[in-house]
Amino acid sequence: GSVSVSITSPGFLYEPYSPPEKIPFWRRWFTRSGWKRTKEDILSELKSAYAIAKLRKSGYSKQKFYEEGVALYKEINTLIANGDKGLLRKAATENMYSALKNEIKGREEIWKSVYWELIMPMIKIRTLRARLIGVDKNDLNKVFVQLTLELISKQKFEAYDWDGGVVAGDKKKEVVVRDIWVFEKSMFHHGAYWRLCGRIKI
Repeated sequence: GSVSVSITSPGFLYEPYSPPEKIPFWRRWFTRSGWKRTKEDILSELKSAYAIAKLRKSGYSKQKFYEEGVALYKEINTLIANGDKGLLRKAATENMYSALKNEIKGREEIWKSVYWELIMPMIKIRTLRARLIGVDKNDLNKVFVQLTLELISKQKFEAYDWDGGVVAGDKKKEVVVRDIWVFEKSMFHHGAYWRLCGRIKI
């Protein structure tokens, strides 16, 4: 018989978000490059709306997803801070997991441990982009969805050397941090859940 391969993640960020460059009103409406940009912006919004509409059919609600997204954000940051590679595997896609693993390894070479804390509630959370990725041209229901979230929060951070001395940060100070994370979920695997599939550098 034919071998069916189960794809657990497309393995890449589809049309990754980049902060839009501000363009003057006159250029947007009275130049060819401005019209092109307006058309691209509208198309991007339509793609996001389509992806969200498809998600809603599967029981998605923005409120519920934001709660899940924040919980995942907190969990992943805590696991990174604790250097817990085992549990991280479940929270991230394969490619993202290997990037996080390397990050932890690099950090452990210079610091013995870190303290990290998320101050709730979040300052702001919003969806910047939503995209669908089809993986089977013969079956349009076989899609993954990627949601790009902007997460702004207050955090506390402190890093220690092998003697327990503080070498970076200050856990008495709250710092405002803005992150852009991309979460991914399969729309066709039973029991699929959201995982981190990318972080966009700001």
